[in-house]
Amino acid sequence: MSDRTIPADGIGMHLYTMRGPLAEDYPGTLKRLAEIGYRTVGVSGRFGHSAAEIRSFADDAGLKIVLEHVGYNCLTEDWDGALADVRTLGGQWIVVPSLPTELRTVEGFREAAAAFTLAGKAAREAGLKLLFHNHGHDFAEVDGQVLFDILVEEVEPDLLGFELDLYWVVNGGKDPVDYFRDHPGRFPALHVKDMAADGSWEDVGAGRLDFPAMFALAEQGGVEQWLVEHDAPTDPWVSARTSYRSLMELRY
Repeated sequence: MSDRTIPADGIGMHLYTMRGPLAEDYPGTLKRLAEIGYRTVGVSGRFGHSAAEIRSFADDAGLKIVLEHVGYNCLTEDWDGALADVRTLGGQWIVVPSLPTELRTVEGFREAAAAFTLAGKAAREAGLKLLFHNHGHDFAEVDGQVLFDILVEEVEPDLLGFELDLYWVVNGGKDPVDYFRDHPGRFPALHVKDMAADGSWEDVGAGRLDFPAMFALAEQGGVEQWLVEHDAPTDPWVSARTSYRSLMELRY
């Protein structure tokens, strides 16, 4: 560990954490996040607003939107429209947050790898980058093959990167450091989500994950954004403030 700190403009909030406040007051929620100190956000759910409206809310709050989560079904239903919306938002990454349950097999992940190759080419042509967000079950080993690794190995790095959710990597029995070291440059965004002693979610810095050790190879992994996330905060505003302060004070 050294005295390195996370760049201020690299600390963001993945808005799934704030879905309660967003449903009540989207523009006001973004302004409060900016007041806490957040510089960037990842969009997850529109709550009846258009991409253009959300972009205007973020601009008014002084926040930069870096990515949006879109469903796997968008790859075949309206990928061009999804790409256009991310461009309207001002994002640089379009993120598929999970695979359908029926694809959680070796054959299913290979099918997804082929789909991501095509979608990644279209994203590249649109000036964007396709990312995949992991969950714990993505690290299951089937017939000697780690499912997640199929995507890493079978899709070219310039066509698919990853928004690595640190909590879910550990939940899946793996170490993020190994991925940063073995697949440099593949992980431009992180979900920084802590783990309580009982294995549930916790505010960043209040759990048991060793973030300084994980971040030691973040530069090698290509990390540009550290996006806070808590799947079920008791009070999203307490969680947002606690997590922001922890990342600002963290040394690695």
